[in-house]
Amino acid sequence: MSAENKNKVWFITGASRGFGLIWATAALERGDHVAVTARDTASLTHLTEKFGEAVLPLKLDITDRDATFAAVNQAKQHFGRLDIVLNNAGYGHQGTVEEASEDEVRAQMETNYFGALWVTQAALPLFRAQGAGHLLAVSSVLGVFSIPTFGIYSASKYALEGLFDALNQEVKGFGINVTLIEPAGYATDFGNPSSAKYSAQNPAYSAVRESLAAMAIGYAYGDPAATASAILKLVDSQNPPLRLGLGETAVPDMTATSQGKITTWEAWRDVSAAAQG
Repeated sequence: MSAENKNKVWFITGASRGFGLIWATAALERGDHVAVTARDTASLTHLTEKFGEAVLPLKLDITDRDATFAAVNQAKQHFGRLDIVLNNAGYGHQGTVEEASEDEVRAQMETNYFGALWVTQAALPLFRAQGAGHLLAVSSVLGVFSIPTFGIYSASKYALEGLFDALNQEVKGFGINVTLIEPAGYATDFGNPSSAKYSAQNPAYSAVRESLAAMAIGYAYGDPAATASAILKLVDSQNPPLRLGLGETAVPDMTATSQGKITTWEAWRDVSAAAQG
């Protein structure tokens, strides 16, 4: 590894499990320094025990904007700079659009969208002052297309995609890179009660759920540990992409969706053009 790739300083939200833990560990194992956040810092103890002062554990609920700004600034003061800020914290809400309650929808957006927005807003002034930095956010292939019972989750990721698309155009002139990470299905703890929420089921949608379950039979979930090398390559790149799919099915599935949209737009091109007046 070249000298320029050593000793990066990271800020990773939701680092107590799943992708956040895997990527924080990979960074620490190669000698980087990482500020790791979780709602309960006790869940981060194993990292501090193993990596010592290279780790800064921070208690954080990313839905609290003031606390988020304070945590990002604390990490910068502690390490002297931040090179990589990775929005990983989030969860998946499952339920049909009709089933989702107002509280459930707002909670999903507060974490997956607003939480990432607060972290991003806190990091930008620091990155602008440095003239460099890399902002990343974990989106999903379900931020590019959706499937039944994941509409609310997808909406939060679609919003994140739009936010970072605009952000990328706004901050290029400051030397800041922006990347959306779009994983396909992985064998993480996405479905456990602390990482997923479920709406009360309406029997009217039983057939929809049965169809989705049938689609999932035989699906080959990826190994989360296999993503670590991809993320390290991403943050070490001199010209990182705005979007990076993760997993064997990610690019084919997102490409098929995009091609389907193009086909529809082309089929209705004359109607669209005639609406110009």
